[in-house]
Amino acid sequence: MADKTLNDLFHDTLKDIYYAERKILKSLPKMARAAQSPELKAAFEKHKDQTEGQIERLQQVFEIIGKAPRGKTCDAIEGILAEGDEIMEEYKGSPALDAGLLAAAQAVEHYEITRYGTLKRWANELGMKDAAKLLDETLQEESQTDLDLTTIADAGVNDNAKA
Repeated sequence: MADKTLNDLFHDTLKDIYYAERKILKSLPKMARAAQSPELKAAFEKHKDQTEGQIERLQQVFEIIGKAPRGKTCDAIEGILAEGDEIMEEYKGSPALDAGLLAAAQAVEHYEITRYGTLKRWANELGMKDAAKLLDETLQEESQTDLDLTTIADAGVNDNAKA
């Protein structure tokens, strides 16, 4: 078996986040429908639009490395999204639903932030400046989404969940 290199790891991780983004894109409308807070609903809808652009940027990164855009099953995102589904089911109609949705969404964001941060560092290490720029653009969006979700939580969602 040939030794694997950072290039191989970069490609595998790129396939992982590509799969994850496509799964997230499918789950965001369901989360938006479940959200009770208009601000949270709007945040999920905004992030759906952003995710579409993030998938396009990932496709550009695949093009840069000369590979077809393909996903590889990401068990981590499967688990995080399953927890979100569980929250939607168990807390439906309750005051704590939005707080649970927010927590699930932030778990997704934190996963994405770690992946994009790592991929950006590796792209720089491998001399792929254009790929690093695309990955950084998404990293900044994911970080901002996380901050926006925290603001929504602090602006009342968590207080409402105590009711």
